Amino acid sequence: MVRKTMLKIAVAVFLIFTGVQYLKADGVMLVRPPEGRIPTPLAVTYHRVSVDIHDGTAVTKIDQMFRNDFDTDLEASYIFPIPEDAAIGEFALYVNGERMGGEILDRDRARQIYEQIVREMRDPGLLEYVGRNMFRASVFPVPANGQTRVELEYSETLAYDAGMYTYRYPLDTERFSPTPLDEVTISADIYSSVPVKSIYSPSHDVDVIMRPHGASLGYEAKNLLPDRDFLLYYTVSEEDLGMNLLTFRESGEEGYFMLMLSPGDLAGSRQSKDVLFVFDTSGSMSGEKMEQARQALRFCMNSLDGDDRFGIVQFATQETLFRREMVPANKKNISAAHSFIDRMRARGGTNINDALLTSLHMFNGSGRPRMIVFLTDGEPTVGVTDLHEILGNLSRANEESARIFGFGVGYDVNTHLLDSLAEEHRGVSEYVTPGQNIEVQVSAFFRKVSEPILSDTAVDCGRIDVSELYPASLPDIFRGTQLVILGRYQGRGGSIVRLTGTVNGRSVGFDYEVYFSEENQEHEFIPRLWATRKIGYLMSEIRLKGEKDELVDEIISLSKEYGIMTPYTSYLVLEKDADYEEWGVEPSAELRSGGMGFKRAMESVKGEDAVQSSRDIDDLKAKSVADGPELRTIKHVGHKTFYLRDGFWIDSEYSPGMKSREVAYLSRAYFKLLAEHPGLGRYFALSGNVIVVFESKCYRVSE
Repeated sequence: MVRKTMLKIAVAVFLIFTGVQYLKADGVMLVRPPEGRIPTPLAVTYHRVSVDIHDGTAVTKIDQMFRNDFDTDLEASYIFPIPEDAAIGEFALYVNGERMGGEILDRDRARQIYEQIVREMRDPGLLEYVGRNMFRASVFPVPANGQTRVELEYSETLAYDAGMYTYRYPLDTERFSPTPLDEVTISADIYSSVPVKSIYSPSHDVDVIMRPHGASLGYEAKNLLPDRDFLLYYTVSEEDLGMNLLTFRESGEEGYFMLMLSPGDLAGSRQSKDVLFVFDTSGSMSGEKMEQARQALRFCMNSLDGDDRFGIVQFATQETLFRREMVPANKKNISAAHSFIDRMRARGGTNINDALLTSLHMFNGSGRPRMIVFLTDGEPTVGVTDLHEILGNLSRANEESARIFGFGVGYDVNTHLLDSLAEEHRGVSEYVTPGQNIEVQVSAFFRKVSEPILSDTAVDCGRIDVSELYPASLPDIFRGTQLVILGRYQGRGGSIVRLTGTVNGRSVGFDYEVYFSEENQEHEFIPRLWATRKIGYLMSEIRLKGEKDELVDEIISLSKEYGIMTPYTSYLVLEKDADYEEWGVEPSAELRSGGMGFKRAMESVKGEDAVQSSRDIDDLKAKSVADGPELRTIKHVGHKTFYLRDGFWIDSEYSPGMKSREVAYLSRAYFKLLAEHPGLGRYFALSGNVIVVFESKCYRVSE
């Protein structure tokens, strides 16, 4: 189908018309303050968005409150930039309950207005709107020392491609807002005649409630300066398992891709599983920790399906088994397991090696998904205590390819051991820190993995050469979850992507026709998200296996190219006191994230720093939301990264000595260039001093 550019219509942010500052959100509201008053942007009290989507048609309702701190009423003009191909079903603007009239201007007339504002304000912020149509409406009054509530509604037909719908809402006020917004909320309800397979937002962490033919989701933040658009993808399909491909590629370059897999309800895919619960009952687990561990284990017992099999290994100096073999999860065995759990007592040392070896030997080739839920609050103190020897023993013993999911309780656990177990045995490691409830953490985890859909997963992209896939080892797919894979690719054109796995001991495969683009810059978040995950895996490699120069060099290179701050980058860049002012950070920030403190955290096996380091790295490895820059001297615009140097915003693709075309800010040549290449507008909007590499040419704009 023909792609439609997403409708980017505004709602309400105020622009001071007689100064050098203005506040920009989705659109702009131009106001003139009283004579003799210093121009001050008007504050946005709240910004609320609700969206109803029915089979690809979206109705967006916006509710915003503005505050006028001047002593007189103000007259204003609303300006809403509209993409050229937007399909507008209804467009309404209400102020104080009264519907406001307006007009739609074509892009040539709109460009004249945008350029005139830029000339008068000597501020390039509106240039990102160049090349779009415009909706304009008059607003009066904006009451003195009062608030004005604006309600806006518009409808649009969403872009659709191969079972995927895309919704975008403009939510960028970061550059011009003088103060954070008190409240920002976005809610959406999706209804579909075709089953909804997955929901994904690369821009914001959203809470999602899935339904067979729809979903509800929400995002809320307080005291926030939004710095990116809200972007949402949802997929629909009649197939048992949904797959969708997004790509990003610049002409002549290697491409990036994101593959989304969602299981839905595979016919006959409910798999019976074998689960072993290996729980530490050494002396350090006494008191409240022991009772919480019992409650967690009881929850897991009650969550098992009748066709599952289970076992319990209680360990301290020695291990105590509920049964010597796996048993069915029937009422009789579950009842007996509860009695066994009630008798668990905390005493003795911690023999991790023997407990896990005993557990692995209990699996007997059933062909089912095999899981070990392992909980401990300390380091190995009895039997084999050497980390590498334990890992070697378990690697040789795990002939059944059981997944090991580790829970570390407190700060005395050996984080390198738990993280290595998870990495080598395709599980995850989680930590329950002091003050957190063991029962809540373990129960929430087990709920997520209680229904495996597809085990031993693998992906083959056919004729397309793919590389550097993350996650590096594909996990099993569980009901209610989705798998997001990022990677690089060479080649182009159509291909068959084949997903293989195991369902109830039977090998299955799913084929999907996809298209790897030769050039596609629509999904500009993918490169940075891919780089974030890669940095996470490189950091994990260093933490668990030791620092190597080539790994550090690669982290630094990725960090600078994609604008992702890392402890290594911080430590190496901020070597002198003068650098702190240039980078816009306090010296204490470097001490928290870089230097020797960082190195100690990376090398620590146990303690609070070690647990936090493990969590931070796991967060990078599983990142699904592209974070904004951490420093005010770094900006992300589309897929590009800009750094502030000597008053210029400089494209990370620029290198000293590169041949550049010099353009004077606000000159006739400046606006002619924008007319010829509207895509430059979003980059020129950064500043009157900017260096950008665009379509293989370098432009240097200066005041």
